[in-house]
Amino acid sequence: MEEYILSSIYIYPIKSLGGISLQQAQVQERGLKNDRRWMLVDEEGNFLSQRKFAQMALLQVQLQEEGLMVYHKQELLEPLFIPFNSSPGIEVKVTIWDDTCIAREVDSKITKWFTKALGMFARLVHMPESTRRQVDPTYAFDSEVVSFADAYPFLVIGQESLNLLNSKLEKPVPMNRFRPNFVFTGGQPHAEDTWNTFTIGEIKFRAAKPCARCVLTTIDQNTGIKTAEPLKTLATYRTQNNKVMFGQNLVHDGEGVIEIGDKLNVLQCK
Repeated sequence: MEEYILSSIYIYPIKSLGGISLQQAQVQERGLKNDRRWMLVDEEGNFLSQRKFAQMALLQVQLQEEGLMVYHKQELLEPLFIPFNSSPGIEVKVTIWDDTCIAREVDSKITKWFTKALGMFARLVHMPESTRRQVDPTYAFDSEVVSFADAYPFLVIGQESLNLLNSKLEKPVPMNRFRPNFVFTGGQPHAEDTWNTFTIGEIKFRAAKPCARCVLTTIDQNTGIKTAEPLKTLATYRTQNNKVMFGQNLVHDGEGVIEIGDKLNVLQCK
């Protein structure tokens, strides 16, 4: 029987900005604690993404005890501190793909910082506890809710899946191109495609659907420069229904703490 071990945990506090590697994380109803609870939106409330604005890759987030620190990787402006306990600002109706929900502006001064950093209007909003954004009912199992993530609370990718891709590339790419929450070692490439339910520690996860990949995977997260790879190569062997698949979107049952080194126990395969 294959042994699968959790090797990395990532959160992305502000949607589409740099991620944070953790030793352990708290699984909550909407996903990992502090994962995509903040988001940048335009003047109409539409979410901003590296898909259209590759310069967002140059903004890195750090987790601190009292809040988030955001800095520019090329040090083009002073770092920004975003306290967790700031008073909620104005209510904003925001749109993520086909979903519309209520968020709150964090602070107008913080909006000015992001607007300057990105060279376009960029309002930082936070998802209040009162907002209940539902997972797509087609793939939900128990009316699960999600943060500002694209559609699901979690994404898992096997290290062997990336290793196989990199064996086909002239220049290997790091895992940060794919923005997973969980990375595991062990098994065959794309073993995660075959899972239906599994546990990490005491928490049960269920595969919702494969993750369709976009041009974000082609952006170097250190430079913001976009190329054709790895999407071009992935398309040669991972295309299903005209979409390029890499990784599995997940929903879950239960809350608690998981940490690197935990075993992934597969309960049921597809």
